[in-house]
Amino acid sequence: MNNHRAPALLAFTAAAALLLTGCGAGEDSAGSKAADGAARNSDAFPAPSAPRGGGQDDEKGDEKGDERRSDRLSTFALDVDTASYGYARRTLAEGRRPDPATVRPEEFVNSFRQDYERPDGNGFSVTVDGTRTGDDDWSLVRVGLATRTAAQAGERPPAALTFVIDVSGSMGEPGRLDLAKSSLDTMTDRLRDDDSVALVTFSGEAETVLPMTRLGGHRGRVHDAVDGLEPTDSTNLGAGVETGYATAVEGLRKGATNRVVLVSDALANTGDTDADAILERIDTARREHGITLFGVGVGSDYGDALMERLADKGDGHTVYVSDETDARKVFCDDLPRNVDLTARDAKAQVAFDPDVVAEFRLIGYDDREVADDDFRDDRVDGGEVGPGHTVTALYAVRVEHGADGRLATATVRWLDPETRTPHETSGRLETGALHDDLADASARFRVTATAAYFADALRRPQTRLPDAPDLTELEETARTLAKKTEDADVTALAEAIADANRLDL
Repeated sequence: MNNHRAPALLAFTAAAALLLTGCGAGEDSAGSKAADGAARNSDAFPAPSAPRGGGQDDEKGDEKGDERRSDRLSTFALDVDTASYGYARRTLAEGRRPDPATVRPEEFVNSFRQDYERPDGNGFSVTVDGTRTGDDDWSLVRVGLATRTAAQAGERPPAALTFVIDVSGSMGEPGRLDLAKSSLDTMTDRLRDDDSVALVTFSGEAETVLPMTRLGGHRGRVHDAVDGLEPTDSTNLGAGVETGYATAVEGLRKGATNRVVLVSDALANTGDTDADAILERIDTARREHGITLFGVGVGSDYGDALMERLADKGDGHTVYVSDETDARKVFCDDLPRNVDLTARDAKAQVAFDPDVVAEFRLIGYDDREVADDDFRDDRVDGGEVGPGHTVTALYAVRVEHGADGRLATATVRWLDPETRTPHETSGRLETGALHDDLADASARFRVTATAAYFADALRRPQTRLPDAPDLTELEETARTLAKKTEDADVTALAEAIADANRLDL
């Protein structure tokens, strides 16, 4: 285990106490409107029932990577991960350039609040808006999906949380495991009586320190288990995940949200180190019992690829925490949205009119692509989404010169989390609803574009979006937007861009 990650782990543990009790849900603002003419939550414009052409593999694009699919369909599983952005910020703050392979633009975009209206019940609202960006008829098109607001702590279902915590040898240094134990004790005192907690630790081997225990009347048992934690040796992450799921299954609670929360730098060096091999052993628990995985990444050295793979295959998602502020956001904002589910196996499909759109490119979601023909195949895995979430997909679109009409129709499909009944809803965008310039778009749209351009800059020379500004211009835009929105997250984005600018990327 890396020595730098203890403060993040401690902040994670302390903030978790606030997660299920007095924390505000931190919903996104729902009051702003998107561009005029953008349709939301409309069932009148479904995606084509059958794709034109051969689906996802048709005409992948020219050497610049532009998508030129004859059927004009783009299909992907929803993703609410944000770890890539958090880790990039940490890396840049330390004066290092992130590995381009760890930069996933959708996780940058989905790290910020949005201005979408929200549905009243389970499922999604759909917002489609856009703006022209410059020469050569290029535009940015934003497809925004939002779930209902997150329940307050008292309204949520009870939680059955299995914490799987890395306790390798470096945690024995003063100010690390001892403070972690203190924080776990504090968390125990703040959770609700009808919540349950299990504790699994792993180093060279994994151990269930505490089976699933209802807190009401049993907090002393939890305190005793925490007090007995001691550091050992290496990091057998596979054993930790397997034991964590076994413990979660044994303590499964009907009517509760059953979740495994993995806290690690994901630098597995003992036992199975391959995500597929690890997940294969716990597949039954995932499929039959609906236990999802929430991955919390920590440490200046971080196994990003392994953690992301685990979360994707474990029907969950990942975040990254580098300090107490991050941890508080994760456990007061993000994790409450995952104590409940509003949609399972959610996928989106965007249909572009070939008479209007000359070419398009989905920015990010490289690892979440779904074959177009599988959009309505509910056996094909999608994404799990909870209340209070927004999911944003941003497209670079070149409109045929002088073309007018419907530009895009976006449809989201999901399964009811209890009955697994499929549902769909759609939204559309007409060319007449495009803003003439990015400066005319809403502040939240501009934040989205800035985050996407920033990710694109960090991935270069592999990618280059049309009309992309340089880092100096991006930094100026981010600082302007930070003042306009009075949003600390946008201020942090401006600082991250400044850090990248100083590295002369």
